[in-house]
Amino acid sequence: MSESILPGAPEAFSLFGRPLYRTPLRPETLDQQTKHYRDALGNWEEDPDDPDNVIWLGRRTAYLGRFREALAIYSLGIDRHPEDPRLYRHRGHRFISIRLFERAVEDFEKAAELIAEAPDEVEPDGIPNPRGVPVSTLHFNVWYHLGLARYLLGDLEAALKAYKECLKVSDMDDKYVATAHWAYMTMRRLGRDEEARGLLDRVSPEMDIIENHNYHDCLLMYKGETSPEELMKKARGQGALGLVTTGYGVTNWYSYNGLKEKAAGLLCEILSLEGWAGFGYIAAEADLKRMGFRP
Repeated sequence: MSESILPGAPEAFSLFGRPLYRTPLRPETLDQQTKHYRDALGNWEEDPDDPDNVIWLGRRTAYLGRFREALAIYSLGIDRHPEDPRLYRHRGHRFISIRLFERAVEDFEKAAELIAEAPDEVEPDGIPNPRGVPVSTLHFNVWYHLGLARYLLGDLEAALKAYKECLKVSDMDDKYVATAHWAYMTMRRLGRDEEARGLLDRVSPEMDIIENHNYHDCLLMYKGETSPEELMKKARGQGALGLVTTGYGVTNWYSYNGLKEKAAGLLCEILSLEGWAGFGYIAAEADLKRMGFRP
């Protein structure tokens, strides 16, 4: 696999038709991820028929922002291992990244079929958290991302079905706050406010959160433990990723409470940031387009 692409080639196009280019990595991150990529490439060249080698080459390629190349790698793996749900799960994720939501749904639905009779398994982290504790599993990731892909398409009933399946395997606090955040927003959009409030019963400041602090913060806001203004002040001090993730939750809160112009303004602010592959960023794009706004 070549490490080069055509100069200036975009990785994707936004829902408004804007070309999206790779977000530059910090030098130390780029060096580390490039080393991991070369290791994965070496393993794949040594044994290209091992599905683990295909998956890790695809993941390491995607961590460098090379989403389209990662998609090709996963597709090659699926040709050789059509019954491995992990390949569909990872390819579906990158279809979301490049805004091909229908293709993502197809992949996650296929993965869901393949895991139906299989035990769950921990999914190793490509970028380990400070504790070195993986916080997701294969079944969780299939249902979580299927829910997201359907949500981005505006198919809220189908999205909620996926999130309810995901809640069944959201045993850790990190998994629960991630699933509950998107399920809550989906329920509120469907007008199921009481059902949405029920998701907050398990939420507390004492939860043991390893990674998903922004989702946890949003759920505490939904519960009334903090205000949107306080949360946005905190998010603006966390950099683009924190602002995108938290900002999208606050945007929805504004919408539920009839503050449509305020919501639209925050959506536009999100799209002015870097990190176009973030789920909150992609959802902000989809919402603005449905609202008839242009960033």
